[in-house]
Amino acid sequence: MVYKEISEMADRLQEKLSACRRDLHRHGETGWLEMRTSSLIAARLKKMGYKVLTGDQVCRPEARMGLPSKELFDQHYQWALEHGADKEYLERAKDGHTGVIGILCCGEGPTVALRFDMDALNVFEDGGPEHLPAREGFCSVTEGTMHACGHDGHMTIGLGTAELLMQFKDRLSGTIKLIFQPAEEGVRGARSIVEMGHLDDVDYVMASHLSASADGRCYVCPGMAKTFATTKLDACFTGKAVHAGVCPQNGKNALMAAATAVLNIQAIPRHENGSSRVNVGTLHAGTGRNVVCDRAKMEIEVRGETTEINDYMEASVRRILQGCADMYECGLEITTMGSAAAIQCTEAFTERIARVCREKLHMDVRPSEGMGASEDFAYMTKRVIELGKNACFTGIHIPCRASFHNRSFDFDERALALGVKFYTGVVWDLLGDGED
Repeated sequence: MVYKEISEMADRLQEKLSACRRDLHRHGETGWLEMRTSSLIAARLKKMGYKVLTGDQVCRPEARMGLPSKELFDQHYQWALEHGADKEYLERAKDGHTGVIGILCCGEGPTVALRFDMDALNVFEDGGPEHLPAREGFCSVTEGTMHACGHDGHMTIGLGTAELLMQFKDRLSGTIKLIFQPAEEGVRGARSIVEMGHLDDVDYVMASHLSASADGRCYVCPGMAKTFATTKLDACFTGKAVHAGVCPQNGKNALMAAATAVLNIQAIPRHENGSSRVNVGTLHAGTGRNVVCDRAKMEIEVRGETTEINDYMEASVRRILQGCADMYECGLEITTMGSAAAIQCTEAFTERIARVCREKLHMDVRPSEGMGASEDFAYMTKRVIELGKNACFTGIHIPCRASFHNRSFDFDERALALGVKFYTGVVWDLLGDGED
C-alpha cells in the first residue's frame, strides 16, 4: 500500500511541480551562476525541515572548474537580487558558491544520496508559438540562457521528492542527502562536492536524466552507464602583432596556429577499442584585417567510450596544439575547464532499482540505453564505488520536443510526478519500515 500511496501523493503534486518547473525555466542560470536558483532551493528545503548546507560548505572552492569572471559574478548577483532570490541564501551563493545539500536524518541506517543538477545553457530560446514555454509565457527572461537539457525538471523532481520524503520521515531509518549540484554542463561541478567529502559516508548514490523516448511513451532505464568520459580544454595561442602589409615577416600569427590546429584535431585517428568524439566549439582571434593576429582562443572537448579512449584523445589534442604553436613560433597555454570519467553503476543496486520500479511502482522498465553525452555524476559514482558502496544512474524517458541543447527543447511535464515516484519509491525500499 505504501508504493500506491507514494504514487497517489506524487500525482497530487503535479500542478505544483509544473509551476515550480516553469519558474525555474523562466529564470535559468548557467554554471556557477545559479544564485537565484540555489537560494530559493535552500530556502524551500529549510522551510520543509531539512538541515541545509550552502556556500563553501558544499563545494571545495579550489576544486571548482571553469569559473566565470569576478565581473560576471558581481553582475549576476544583482540580476538574482532583482529577480526574486532569497536574500539570506543569496549572500552565501556569491562568487559561484552555488551548491545546496539538504539533509534529513531519520535515525540509524544507511545513507542515501540523490543528485540533482541545476545549471542552464548558453542557448537562445525559441520564441515561436509551437514552443510550449513561449506559448504559456515561461520562456527564459535572459536572452541567450535557457534550460535546454531538462535540469529545470531535475531540480523540480528533487524538491518534490524532498516534500514526499519529509512526510514519511517517521517511518524511515537512515539519512538522506539531497545534493543540488552546480555546473554540471561542461562537467565542472561534481568534483568540488566529492572533494569536500560529502560522498564519503554514502551507502547508495543515485541520479537520473530526463531523456527523449523514441515511441512517445514514459519508461525508466536503470543503470544507464554508457556515458562518455570527457575533457574540456581552452587553448590560448599568443603570437606577435605587426602591420600585415609593411612587415609581415616580423609577426607571429596566432590565428594560423589555431586554424592549423583545428583541421588537424578533426583528423585524429580513432581508437580501436571504442567510440570517441572531438569538437572545436569556438575559435576567437584577430583584431583587424591589416594586423597579424597575436592572440587566438579555442574551446575544445574530447570524449571517449572509456576513460582510456578519452585520455588518448586528450593526449592527441594536446600534442597537436603544441605542434601547431611551435610551427608558427607562438606561445601556448592550455587550461582544463572540466572533466569526468565514464559513469560506473553497481549491478546489484541497478537490479534492485529496476525491480522496485517494475514490481512496486508498476513503471515501464526497459534495458539500459547508452548516450553519447558525458555526465559529471561520474565523480560521485567513482568515489562511492571506490569505497565499496552502491551507485546507479537512471534514464527517465519521456516525450520531448527537439533534442538536448536545442533552442526548441521541451519535455512532457508528466515526467515530474514520474520522477518523484521513482526517487521516493527507491528511497522507501532502501530505508522504509518494510511495509509494501
